Amino acid sequence: MTKKHLHVSLAAIFLAGVSLVRAAIPPAENLLPSDTLGFITVPDCNAFRAASKVSPQMMFWNDPAMKPFHDKLMGKFTEKFIAPLEQDLGLKVADFADLPQGQFTFAVTVNGSNGHDDIPPGLLLLLDTKDKSDSLKTNLATLVKKWTDDGRTIRTQNIHGLAFTVVTLSSNDLDGIFGARTPVSEIGKEPKPRMPVDIYFTQFQSLLIAGNSPKVVEPVAAHLAGGSVPSIADDPTFAADRLSQFRDAPTYYGWFNGKLFFNLISQAPDDAGAAGPASLMPNFSTAKIIGALGLGNLKSASLALNESRDGSAMNVHLTAPDDGRNGLLKIFSLPAKDANPPAFVPAAVVKFSRVRLDGKQAWDELQKMVAAISPQGLAALNSVINMANVTAKQKDPGFDLNNNLFGNLGDDIISYQLAPVGDSLAALAGPPSLTLVATVNPEQMIQAVKVVASLVAPQDASTPPRDFLGHKIISIAISRPQRTANGAIVPIKPLLVSSGDGYVALSSDETVLEQFLRSSDGNVKPLSETPGLADAEARVGGAGGGLFGYQNQSDVMRTSFKLLKSAVESGSTMQILQSATGDWLDFSLLPDYDTVAKYFYISVYSGDTSGDGMTLKVFNPRPPQLN
Repeated sequence: MTKKHLHVSLAAIFLAGVSLVRAAIPPAENLLPSDTLGFITVPDCNAFRAASKVSPQMMFWNDPAMKPFHDKLMGKFTEKFIAPLEQDLGLKVADFADLPQGQFTFAVTVNGSNGHDDIPPGLLLLLDTKDKSDSLKTNLATLVKKWTDDGRTIRTQNIHGLAFTVVTLSSNDLDGIFGARTPVSEIGKEPKPRMPVDIYFTQFQSLLIAGNSPKVVEPVAAHLAGGSVPSIADDPTFAADRLSQFRDAPTYYGWFNGKLFFNLISQAPDDAGAAGPASLMPNFSTAKIIGALGLGNLKSASLALNESRDGSAMNVHLTAPDDGRNGLLKIFSLPAKDANPPAFVPAAVVKFSRVRLDGKQAWDELQKMVAAISPQGLAALNSVINMANVTAKQKDPGFDLNNNLFGNLGDDIISYQLAPVGDSLAALAGPPSLTLVATVNPEQMIQAVKVVASLVAPQDASTPPRDFLGHKIISIAISRPQRTANGAIVPIKPLLVSSGDGYVALSSDETVLEQFLRSSDGNVKPLSETPGLADAEARVGGAGGGLFGYQNQSDVMRTSFKLLKSAVESGSTMQILQSATGDWLDFSLLPDYDTVAKYFYISVYSGDTSGDGMTLKVFNPRPPQLN
């Protein structure tokens, strides 16, 4: 090869490389407009399919034992959604099913709305077909021809050098999928007509772009044409979230623009005067409600999920700087305290959660929220408290609900659940559970619980507390007795209340309550010794952030299968379930649980609060039996 030929070859390789670089489709955040309210994206559909194929959840769903249930559900889905879509729009979903190869992104944008007009939100779809771009081109051409032959209104609009096909969908086009809707009207006014919708779509290289407005697709077209219009990647809040949340190539991720969304809906007009000048109902302000709840200080929410051979890990982060938190954001700003399972929590638990919530602070903040939204609401709340005080002071002149209940709240709430005892429908639906509330003065808090319960149900004063290993167990009625059609009284389990280890314990099951009260004898194997728990806990950053939870998914799913099968056997309950699910979910087709038990193991989650916001981490380790 001559030197000249070598130079030509190198130049050709260089130009080919440049061509490939130019052909690469930018990630979603570099294409989405700056007024994006939120989006969800799968960066690489091929990688997503590969990860899903070996994930326990998809392996369970595709297991041959699940085929009858699976086929019934998917058949109903096809009948209800896919078939009407194909009929109304004249397309075949199967022709597009294998096209997603690169990114798949769905976004919602402001679309020029001011928050209280009739402008719909912008909807945007981005789909990278990579090496299947020719198939995409063929399918789109076929679809446009079909629509043209059917007499649909089709036009072409040039946006930043890209030829967008625009098809008009009438208000009846999607009724086959979602059902015909009754026009909404204000009293005394004619109902507003349902406006047709224009869909804009085009293909740029291997990328399909589709949206419901030129304002939605215009920024995308500008970016692809080399323009410098702002994108969501330029938002400083998103930039920080991308660095902290999306840096490890998640399988999919999503982002919500809290600042933009709540600012937008805060501009909606108040309800003042809507109920008439003589109305006794208070007038509410959208901006006031958002401000009181603290949502106006929520800058963003982000989600990222990673699928790997070790399991699935999900991170959710709320960006809300601590100097502006109030309302719900302040209540759930947890202190960095130990949330590990205490030694008295048995290994046999099916579910466990512990949150180091400051009860006094939460109550104070809740009152501020109610007062900020409606002073009348706070007055109503105080009237209920005063009513409880009047009732209690007849027996105890020194009683004060604020001090006895709210003033006694600590900073620790523990809850756990055991497996059901028995296979009856009632047993499966109401497994034994226990809630523990840390308190300064347990006796005062228990008295307060009795007083509050007396406001909704009469108490049997003739039943004295029961002594158990030096602890008093008090029975409290929490609802009025029910009667059957023939007048027979239906017994209702009372709430059992006791105290120990600095907690007030509440349960409707005496066995789990007694187990807690005797836990100091050291004969119970603790949850902390459960195999795999320590490793899973480490994957969520430990339990020192004030929130930790555990779930034995294997036992939970076993109970769920039993419950659903029992519901099938009891006709009336199954009729309710079928009515709620539209006969899509035929639980009689579920297999025996043991045939699919290998797909379930444990799950853990933890939460922590930092200066810039709150984070929740969830980890589902891969079941050992699948390795």
